[in-house]
Amino acid sequence: MTRVSTGSNYSVMTSNLMRAQLRQNVLGEQVASQKVANDLKGYAKNAEVLTAMRSAQAKIDGLIDQTKLVANRLDMQDTGIGQVADGIQKGRAAIENAMAAGGATLMQQLEAAFSSVTQGVNTKSNGRYVFAGALTDTPPTTAGSLSDLTAAASTADLFKNDDYIATNRIDQQTTVKTGVLGDDLGTKAFDAFKQVQAYVEANGAFSSPLTSAQHTFLQGMVATFKDAHSDALGIQGKNGLVQKRFENAGVELKDQADTLTGMVGGIVDVDMAEAVTRLEAAQMAVQAAAQVFSSLQASSLLNVLK
Repeated sequence: MTRVSTGSNYSVMTSNLMRAQLRQNVLGEQVASQKVANDLKGYAKNAEVLTAMRSAQAKIDGLIDQTKLVANRLDMQDTGIGQVADGIQKGRAAIENAMAAGGATLMQQLEAAFSSVTQGVNTKSNGRYVFAGALTDTPPTTAGSLSDLTAAASTADLFKNDDYIATNRIDQQTTVKTGVLGDDLGTKAFDAFKQVQAYVEANGAFSSPLTSAQHTFLQGMVATFKDAHSDALGIQGKNGLVQKRFENAGVELKDQADTLTGMVGGIVDVDMAEAVTRLEAAQMAVQAAAQVFSSLQASSLLNVLK
């Protein structure tokens, strides 16, 4: 015969009530935070996997941030290279117009075109010169006018960038050269403008109409400017290819980040519909345990003896 006592019944029901309250509290926290737990201990066997996923997330987020910064610099490089190419093209157009209509204003037009070239070479991004190599606080060129071209001992002396070409990681395995140097971008353009300036200093200003010698000289310069323009467009094309690679990498990294976010969410996020149902069940369990506890108190043997 099993012995039944009020004390043992109280002990059992108190234990049941406490467990029900504890479960209710846990489920209440899950519903409030929408997370399974607030620390790794709460994820048990999934804790190691979760840690690895979050580490991967941090790496990918870092690559995404870097990709955005590099993409911004590549955009500014494209703008600067385009400005150089535009200046060269304007110089060529001015020469062709002079051959047709006379050269009275040719040098003024070339001065303006050269200014566009130097501004392009000295392009900045976030306060840093993008074509200066590692010397990002130093203008890549000191040339400010056509006379500076002939005053310098050589064209190379007009460029102050070093030889460092920036490289950036495009993903976790691949590193890509992203930098363009000022002298690589501007040397051919500077040489083209320099030849015209040197001719004027040696032979005098262009007349209107041009003399036969002037016409012949400028006809040869058209090809020189065309070659410099093609060189600038080639550099711009290479920069564009790098831009496209980083653009595609950014999309891929975003997809990876979204996938990882979904996987992490599958571990840490609570199914709200299920959690609410379980919370309601836990609340009912607490109420039931409390009701039984109250009933047990009313049916105590002490009450009968009284």
